[in-house]
Formats: sequence, structure tokens, C-alpha cells
Amino acid sequence: MAAHHRQNTAGRRKVQVSYVIRDEVEKYNRNGVNALQLDPALNRLFTAGRDSIIRIWSVNQHKQDPYIASMEHHTDWVNDIVLCCNGKTLISASSDTTVKVWNAHKGFCMSTLRTHKDYVKALAYAKDKELVASAGLDRQIFLWDVNTLTALTASNNTVTTSSLSGNKDSIYSLAMNQLGTIIVSGSTEKVLRVWDPRTCAKLMKLKGHTDNVKALLLNRDGTQCLSGSSDGTIRLWSLGQQRCIATYRVHDEGVWALQVNDAFTHVYSGGRDRKIYCTDLRNPDIRVLICEEKAPVLKMELDRSADPPPAIWVATTKSTVNKWTLKGIHNFRASGDYDNDCTNPITPLCTQPDQVIKGGASIIQCHILNDKRHILTKDTNNNVAYWDVLKACKVEDLGKVDFEDEIKKRFKMVYVPNWFSVDLKTGMLTITLDESDCFAAWVSAKDAGFSSPDGSDPKLNLGGLLLQALLEYWPRTHVNPMDEEENEVNHVNGEQENRVQKGNGYFQVPPHTPVIFGEAGGRTLFRLLCRDSGGETESMLLNETVPQWVIDITVDTYLQGLKASVTTDGYSMVFSMSELPINHYFL
Repeated sequence: MAAHHRQNTAGRRKVQVSYVIRDEVEKYNRNGVNALQLDPALNRLFTAGRDSIIRIWSVNQHKQDPYIASMEHHTDWVNDIVLCCNGKTLISASSDTTVKVWNAHKGFCMSTLRTHKDYVKALAYAKDKELVASAGLDRQIFLWDVNTLTALTASNNTVTTSSLSGNKDSIYSLAMNQLGTIIVSGSTEKVLRVWDPRTCAKLMKLKGHTDNVKALLLNRDGTQCLSGSSDGTIRLWSLGQQRCIATYRVHDEGVWALQVNDAFTHVYSGGRDRKIYCTDLRNPDIRVLICEEKAPVLKMELDRSADPPPAIWVATTKSTVNKWTLKGIHNFRASGDYDNDCTNPITPLCTQPDQVIKGGASIIQCHILNDKRHILTKDTNNNVAYWDVLKACKVEDLGKVDFEDEIKKRFKMVYVPNWFSVDLKTGMLTITLDESDCFAAWVSAKDAGFSSPDGSDPKLNLGGLLLQALLEYWPRTHVNPMDEEENEVNHVNGEQENRVQKGNGYFQVPPHTPVIFGEAGGRTLFRLLCRDSGGETESMLLNETVPQWVIDITVDTYLQGLKASVTTDGYSMVFSMSELPINHYFL
């Protein structure tokens, strides 16, 4: 198996092990929300979180708790989502470099597409063709037939896809018309590139913006395109004339989000200046300031259940999502008749949102204490908390105390080498173990806060113990004691139970802890919950994914029952059975 494993990992970059310290159910978005999709038929809103989680919410205002479920499989920001197949399927794009296909009604991941080589930032959807496009920082655009994607199975999961190349820079925005005849991309190159997705032929390049193109929309027949840019402008393009036919200077700063009514006569825009405007495309002097958010606007979603739309959902860099009513602009119609009080671009039409999907706090600051086991954090609500890296849990909420004072208060005169790193990108604590320094920290059991029943004080390796705890449920780490007497079968409640060793004997991590195997640099190979590593499929995938340096300590140390040597950076560190007691758990 070891030889087979080495063969599988040959040619890969270094594999790291990460895990997330979190609650079992994370009901609230913990970080900014990058994308929204509304399913009006089921009164559901899908939010794509920077905390890596897609959540489903009820938008029925009679429900006190809007939370329905979480869709968890990504390991980094979810940047975009689209609902397909009349709401049955959801496609997501993430900074973990994958595109995922979900059963939207039941909330589970059906398949993972690993074609991209870098962050996937944007998706586009042609409803009439059930065609989805994905694009990102690898400058590639891939086209996916949704019906093919939803038919994928574990044994039949090969996807052939068309691709559009020719982008010279990272792609941040994408649009496809409903008929699937035109696709447009926006990038840091500041131009719009246009293709025919049916033939993959390049059609044109449109110049005019002076900064990154962050938002794109096409009309139904693909003759007109709207673009929003970090240069602060919105532009209307005629694809037939291959030129910009109007420029709208509505915002003070970058335009990051656009929505348009079905008639393509009014554009809703938001961005860095936190303001949301509705502008008449035929008469740009007529515009309404709908509302002002508390943070930069990342995405908007119109409620299209009526015309004009009755409301707009808004996601920002904060974790709360707001619904703003558009009732006050009901006379803002295609006929050109307007309420006089609707054309004031200074006073917001709405001061309070109609509905709020409350968000949670995200961790924005952390300090690893010098025992190299505990971490202090501060969140967006200025609350300070105290965490245990080994047990993967929060020890204490300290409230709104002085962060620097707490660091001084908890300082200990002890030196322990760095053996893990911390990432706050998702707003939660993600701990990463790397082969080069994972086994650097040796401490005595007493110094680590663990006691031995025989009164001894063995030296413990923190990284080794933690890896054993993370893979406690993996069948390969369960070994029968060598002694035949101890290997007897116990009869408990009339059932046979083999006495097997699990974990490390000192502590456990919560079974819901997500464990991630990834290449150095961010590409995820496999994510699972700690407790699921005993499952047949998960166990098989772990056999293919767990790197040899982890197998050496989690499997081979016990299997040999003797001394196992793990070599890291040229140093040989010896783990013996006496150093890793296996018959007692933490107090």
C-alpha cells in the first residue's frame, strides 16, 4: 500500500493537512457574502459565503428562523453560484479551484469539477440551453452542459468540456445570454472579450474601461451588454456595433454588482461606495438612490416575481444579507412616467431593510500564545476568545476585553517551536500542518497539561498526537494490541466488540471537525469530517490522499509496536510506544 501511495503522490506538490475549528452547525454567514441566488418557487435564498459555506434560507417572512440548511464541501471562499434546472441544481465556483454541482433541494454535493488551475471567480448561465460557463484567475473559460453534470456518478465522472481561450489576464466577471449564443468576460485587462459559445469562436474585444471589469449582464438576445468596473463607471455596449453606446457615472467608487430588469431598461448598481442606485438606461439623469448599505456591495439579486421588481437582495463584505423594498419606484416604468420624488439621487428611498438575514462574527485577528497550543482571537464584534489547537475547540469567550492585555496576561516562560500555521481567510480558525515543521514541538506531558496514570512524565510530540486525533476514525489507524490476551473479544450488551486502539490516548478532536488534505499553495485534494473517515468511500479516498509523512506517525508507529522513525528536514525523531501512551484519554 505504501508503494502504491507513493506512486499516487509522485509528481504532486507537497501535501499539507488542515482542519477548521468551528461549531458543528454554523447557522450564520461568518464572513462576507460573495453571491446570491433566489428560488421564488420555493421561497428560498442561497448565499455563497467567504466562510466556504453555501447556505439555504427561507425568505417567507412569517418564519422566525430563516435558516434551512448548509451546503458544505468547499474549502475556501465560494465566489459565485447559479441555480439551474428550474431550481433543482446549484453550481458553485470557489477559490479552492473547484466547480461543484449540488442537489439544490436536498443540499448535497453531487460532483466536483477540478478542471481549473486557480481560483474560480465567476459563473454564467444560459437558461434555455442549460449551459454554464466558469472562469477565474487561470484565464480560462470552461463551458459545461448541466444535464451531463447532473448525470455524473462515482464511476462515470469524466467530463469533456469546451473551453474559450485568449484572455490575457485574470477573469473576474462573466455573462452569457439566456439563449446561449453570446458569452462575455471581464478581467483586469480592462477589456470585454466576446465569444460564440456554440463554436468557441472569438467575436470581438471591447475597449473603454480603465480598470478591472467586475460585473457583466447581457440582454436576452445578446445584442447589448452592461458592464460595471472598478473605474466607477457603468457602460452600455452594442455588440452589433462593437462599441460603447453610453457611459453612466452614478457611483463615487468602483461598481462591483449589477442587476437589470427584464426589459433591459433600468439598471440596479452597487459597489465600493455602499450605495445602491436604480438608473434609467435611456435617460441617465433619472436615477434613484434606493438605499445605503453598511459595507461595500458584492452582489445583488432582484426578486423578479413582479414587474417592476418588488425587492432587491443585497450581499456585502459583512455577513448580514438585506432585502430592500422597491415599492417607492413603482412609477419608474418603461413608459417614462416618473414620480418626482423618485428622482432624488441624494436621499435614499429606503432607510431600513424589509427583511434581514442576520450574519455572525468573523475572526479578524489572532495571536498564537508561546505555549504553541492556545490561540487568542478577536472578531468583527470586538469579542476576544481563547482556543485550544490540540482539542480543536474554543475554551472560553472572554468578551470585549483588551486584546493586548490578554496576550500579556497569558504569557508563559516556556519555549516551544512553531509547528503549525493559522489562516483567517474564512473568518474561522484554519490550522495547517506542514511536513517541514509539524513534528518540531516536543513537550513533557505535564507541561502540556496531560497526566499519566503511572505518574511518569513522557515527552510528547504535539504534531504527532494531533494527526493521530484527526485520523482517529480512519480504519487504518485502528490496531489490535499485539498481546493475544488483550486481543480477546469482549461481549458487551450481547454484541461482540474488538478491543482496538483509536487516536492518541491523550485527547480527541470534535468528530464534526473538517479535515482538509491539500497541496501547498491551496489546491484541495480531499475534504471530509473527522468522524466520516471510517466510511467506505472516505476511507478509500484517504488511502489515496494521506501523504507518507502522516502515515508514518498515524499508522506505522502503532503497527510496528516498536520504534518508528520519522525523518523531517534531515533530523530523525523517534516516537516510541512509551512516548505515545495509548490506554488512557485526557482528563
